[in-house]
Amino acid sequence: MTMHEIAAFRDGLRAWLDANDLTPPPDDSLDGQVAQLLQVRKALFDADWMRYGWPAEVGGLGGPAALRAVLGEEVATRDLAEPGIWSMIEVLAPTMISYAPPALAARMVPLLLSGSEQWCQGFSEPGSGSDLASLSTTATPRGADWVISGQKVWTSLAQYASRCVLLTRTGPGHDGITAFFVDMDTPGITVRPLRTMHGVDEFAEVFFDEVVVPGERLLGAPGDGWRIAMDLLPHERSTCFWHRIAYLFTRLDRVLPQADAYDDDALGAAYLALHTVRCRSLGTQRRLAGGARLGPETSIDKVLLAGAEQQLFDLARDLLPGAVELDEGPWRTEFLYSRAATIYGGTAEIQRNIIARRLLDLGKE
Repeated sequence: MTMHEIAAFRDGLRAWLDANDLTPPPDDSLDGQVAQLLQVRKALFDADWMRYGWPAEVGGLGGPAALRAVLGEEVATRDLAEPGIWSMIEVLAPTMISYAPPALAARMVPLLLSGSEQWCQGFSEPGSGSDLASLSTTATPRGADWVISGQKVWTSLAQYASRCVLLTRTGPGHDGITAFFVDMDTPGITVRPLRTMHGVDEFAEVFFDEVVVPGERLLGAPGDGWRIAMDLLPHERSTCFWHRIAYLFTRLDRVLPQADAYDDDALGAAYLALHTVRCRSLGTQRRLAGGARLGPETSIDKVLLAGAEQQLFDLARDLLPGAVELDEGPWRTEFLYSRAATIYGGTAEIQRNIIARRLLDLGKE
């Protein structure tokens, strides 16, 4: 698909969005955000926009992933849905398409695309965090089924999820990690939301107590979990990041008219940081569009984005006196959330270790 065709897609999408009011209701609670997310997905799916960029085998209309990037960018810049929860689809749907049995993917992915369901991703565990190799949730074969026991934490939107892409341990080492696609209403699953410092129960801890999962819910084969995770995580840092960057530029645009005084150096530095990560993300998008397999190089995108996001909201705090410290409005919420940018999705320390070891060949120390 040419740049002209992508531009035509954007023009058609913008015209449709201008003619169809998807403005969020006043309810900005997490319940309201999730309800709005599903409503927007349904409207876009029914009008076919949500289907572009996905293969026909899962109800898509084909075309490159760049079309999904354009769609997410328009949703983010118009504030139609919170970009973090919108972009989860860019991680979970490709995993299902690549690793689930084709019949299962064909049945399930349209439920996600159409807003009929929300899914979650069960990776992190207490004491493990970004170190997936140390996970301890176990899956034990029992006839044709598997029995899963353990605990996950920092599981985004688990309390709203119908399904979970879950990593478990079935043996020692990296080759002993196995992935499943689990129904969240299965007996033995308990979800407990976690209150974060910005006042939103976005995360949850999830307990698995002798949860029976059918063998046909394996993603890939036993022992493929590490490879699935390594394929999944770069998707968090490609199209998802493109959406997030577009959203952050809208926040920069909102800072300026409200600022009592400009600090040209700080303003220029924040803009440069955002522009730099946007250029980097554009390169990642082009590699993805060209069929390249994304890998450890996306850790650079993660480090750049986390730094740019924190720099932007530091600027907002400095230019909008009291908006963070004294007001309980959206600037405080977003400033506090930005503090986690160097933690969620793999800590900055982990990302720098990946860059040092796998890209610069600097060794383990």
